[in-house]
Amino acid sequence: MKKRKLFLVLLIFCSGLIGAQDLKAEYQKLVKSFIDNVKSDDKEAIGDLVLYPLNREYPIPDMVDKADFVKRYSEIFDEVLKNEITKSDPAKNWSDMGLRGLMLNQGDIWLDTDGRLIAINYESKFENNLKKSLIADQKKVLDPSIAFFQMPICILETAKFRIRIDNLGNNNYRYASWSIDKAMTEKPDLVLNGGNLIVEGIGGNHQYEFKKENYTYECAIIVLGEKNSPPAKLTIYQGTKVILKQDAKIIAE
Repeated sequence: MKKRKLFLVLLIFCSGLIGAQDLKAEYQKLVKSFIDNVKSDDKEAIGDLVLYPLNREYPIPDMVDKADFVKRYSEIFDEVLKNEITKSDPAKNWSDMGLRGLMLNQGDIWLDTDGRLIAINYESKFENNLKKSLIADQKKVLDPSIAFFQMPICILETAKFRIRIDNLGNNNYRYASWSIDKAMTEKPDLVLNGGNLIVEGIGGNHQYEFKKENYTYECAIIVLGEKNSPPAKLTIYQGTKVILKQDAKIIAE
């Protein structure tokens, strides 16, 4: 299952709670090889080591394969990030975070213990500008009643509904939904403000919870679940009674 962006954020957060270990000699070799590839801008070699898809912050598209990575390499690996990597010391600046992998400094770069690149938690100036542009494009096509938000979070689809969750700022989440046969350019059938993000442990599972009178709308994002678990679920409660429960696909995140 595709790792969620929030999961990567949680890994960084948890790294401050779980004691890092010094890198073994074998891991230092893997890190040094990665550093050398960045020094020489060998995007082909680095692209061979990426665990795809390589997540980027929504609405920036994820890097889906090596060709995509090579094409967009310079969009991420600017001078700031390359300097951080190339000037790093495998023994001093990289940490062994156990099953989570090998972390550079506070988590800008993550490799797994086989030397594969699993996460880049750094945003270049190019990507920052691209994100702003893509958000502006989204606002242009949405109904004016919801064409304001700070950050888009995700779009979900169930058998009956299309759901959009946005952060309006200061972690104030908004839920907008349409029947599945409607487009998001139309006015939503339902809009709920004042939602909360609830994180379950450190595995990455989390949910957005919205309330309206005696009703609770819960959108759960499942990162770690059973073998046949859906990527997301919509559950609606009336009081404590479940009145609707549907599996959901994550269309964008």
